[in-house]
Amino acid sequence: MRNCVLQNLYFTVLCLLVLSCKPVEKLPDPLQAGWKGKKVCEILEENKSVRILKCTFPPNVGHEKHYHNPHFGYTLSGGKFRITDTTGAREVEVPEGYSFSNDIKTIHEVLNIGKTTAVFLIVEYK
Repeated sequence: MRNCVLQNLYFTVLCLLVLSCKPVEKLPDPLQAGWKGKKVCEILEENKSVRILKCTFPPNVGHEKHYHNPHFGYTLSGGKFRITDTTGAREVEVPEGYSFSNDIKTIHEVLNIGKTTAVFLIVEYK
C-alpha cells in the first residue's frame, strides 16, 4: 500500500514538473534564418576555425528572429534598422565601416527601415 502511494506521489510530482516547464524556443542561426521564406545570408568561407557570412538587406527586408554564437561583424554598406532583442525594440543608423562583436550568444530580429541596401560580413567563431 505504501509503495503504491509513493509511486502515485512521484508520478504526480513528475507530471507537475513536466507540465509547468515552458517549451524551449528553437531559433535558427543567421544562415538558416531568412525573411519571409527567402535567404538573406550566404557563406563566403567556412573552415575549422570560422564561418564567414555575407548578409544583404534591401529596404523593407529583415532577418527573422535568430541567434548568433560569438561573432565579429563588419558593415560593408550601412542603413537604418529596427532591432528587436531582449531589451526591446530600437531604431539605429548603422554606418558603413562600422564593426561590432559579441563574446556571448545573442538573439535578435532586424528590419531594414531605411532607403538603401545594407550589407554585413559576419565572422562566427567555431
